[in-house]
Amino acid sequence: MHPYWINVSGSLGVGITAKSEADALEIFTRAFGSSKTVGNIEMVKDMNDLDQHHVVPNMGNWLRRGIWFPLGYEETSN
Repeated sequence: MHPYWINVSGSLGVGITAKSEADALEIFTRAFGSSKTVGNIEMVKDMNDLDQHHVVPNMGNWLRRGIWFPLGYEETSN
């Protein structure tokens, strides 16, 4: 499992922990459909690289498979 950050047009982005990049994109699509456009996807190597003022204080459990930012989509991976 690896945490990924997906840059999205018009928002901060989406944080997802998944088995692979393809798995992360599948979770993303299940949660957002075509309502959000993926810019690019990057593996998060260090949580200190994330926005410390908005993302980190408002993220869910990044150790389990699924969406950890934004909150409210945690059950999408099931």
